[in-house]
Amino acid sequence: MNLFLQVSNHILFFYYFLSNLVYLGLLVVAIAASVAQQRRLGTLWLERLRVSPLAPPISILVPARNEEKTIVDSVRSLLALDYPELEVIVANDGSNDGTLDELTRHFDLILTDILYVSEIPTQTVRGIYMSKTDRRLLVLDKESSGHKADALNAALNAASSPYVCAVDADAILEKDALLRIMAPVLNNPGRVVATGGIVRVINGSSVQGGVVREVRLPRRLLEVLQAIEYLRAFLVGRQGWAQFNSLLIISGAFGVFRRDLCKQIGGFRGSAVGEDLDLVVRMHRRLRDLGEDYHISFVPDPVCWTEVPSTTKILARQRARWQKGLIDVLWQNRGMLFNPRYGRIGFLALPYHWVFECIAPLVEVVGWTTMTMAAFLGMLSREFFVEFLLFGYIFSTMISIGSVVIEEMTYHRYNDWRDLARLIGVCFLEFFPYRQLNTLWRVRGMWQHLFGNSVWGKMDRIGFTRPLANLESQAKRPKEKPYS
Repeated sequence: MNLFLQVSNHILFFYYFLSNLVYLGLLVVAIAASVAQQRRLGTLWLERLRVSPLAPPISILVPARNEEKTIVDSVRSLLALDYPELEVIVANDGSNDGTLDELTRHFDLILTDILYVSEIPTQTVRGIYMSKTDRRLLVLDKESSGHKADALNAALNAASSPYVCAVDADAILEKDALLRIMAPVLNNPGRVVATGGIVRVINGSSVQGGVVREVRLPRRLLEVLQAIEYLRAFLVGRQGWAQFNSLLIISGAFGVFRRDLCKQIGGFRGSAVGEDLDLVVRMHRRLRDLGEDYHISFVPDPVCWTEVPSTTKILARQRARWQKGLIDVLWQNRGMLFNPRYGRIGFLALPYHWVFECIAPLVEVVGWTTMTMAAFLGMLSREFFVEFLLFGYIFSTMISIGSVVIEEMTYHRYNDWRDLARLIGVCFLEFFPYRQLNTLWRVRGMWQHLFGNSVWGKMDRIGFTRPLANLESQAKRPKEKPYS
């Protein structure tokens, strides 16, 4: 037993040291990338792009299931985007609430006889509607398979543009978001096959007519903690990995992909829980197999605003689902691991996600147990135990504060100094107990995946403009829920 505890604790110390070292490296790279991006923002490239005849048309794919509270605002924001040529395709995925009725009422939909070719197999499309007030809006009414990927594939089948942009139905894009996210494509159209933008927390902000009128931090602590998580994940994690062309995930809430490549790989995998991660990994695999030179980019300033869970129950389901999706994709593509054909993806990106993302919850739980036992048995001094925990707390907090600093240094979305002070203050509360709760939720996701539970988690929507006081009464209503 003593030997086991000693070996376990040594492995744990090395694991945390290496994990922190990698994230520190990503932070340094992300800061340098943000500074370079800030210099680019000071030029007139956005104005030139706005009037450029070379900007390719984009089809925006919006999977929607029971999204009546947010769908109208979301579609309005998409149709109002500042981009030369776009179409919006909403796939109503078997909703049994008022999603289709809301769309019909606000956009004057009519049933059409447009030819629909099911190039990628999906559940049956029952009808295709077009808006009489804005012909750029197309709505597919389809039967549901229970997976978001199926709705995305139906919309992909109907898309006519060379690029498609996947956007969640509970999301709102800033007016110039498409222009900004397409910058890498226009800069190097032959090489960039996909690009992602940043997703930010909309809870607490004011939305009118599909436009974010005032950006504010959420009032609830749980939502602020998620706001910090999103900043760290995007501004540090994804921005850092993109600099090495090793980005494995473009958020399903906001990402642009080359349509022909999506169809070459069979679209979004219908059974995938994490369809966004799965699509990007399969893109890497396909292009590496073909020996093509390509790049998958991340742009930190085009913003997609999304509603995050407001209760621990809903958040726990979401994080368990994310973990199930990660395990599923890594296992499906395990043949890429340490395979010379896949270069930096097989030797760098995938090993990192296996070691520091996939099995991290188990390592942490085992680490808590063995360190506590070693301290109780006198094999670990209390001073060292406290120092180790203190080091973990300080390092984790500094990484979170670093992401807030990047936000304030370059993008300035939170203009109220009180919001910024709260954001930094909450960074000191993230390590405990929120991190431990997250770990347990992810362990539950691993358990569910092990026993074949691959269904999507559910999320109650509050709605963008709904008063916070209505949350509790809304959450108690027994009804079908949307994608989470």
